[in-house]
Amino acid sequence: MNPRQFLRMSRWARNPPSAKRVKLVLGVVAACLILLAFERVIGWPDWLTLDQPVRGRIINR
Repeated sequence: MNPRQFLRMSRWARNPPSAKRVKLVLGVVAACLILLAFERVIGWPDWLTLDQPVRGRIINR
């Protein structure tokens, strides 16, 4: 491990994050897991899939 990581861990041990920040991070992780589960169970909708990129030059008229 990088010595910088040990310094960061010691700083977190001395000054842990607030309860609000922990709740925020856990909420974001929970939202990501819910979206992942939704995608795995139901599938990715076709209307969210991008079309294939256009090959060649695009001419502005």
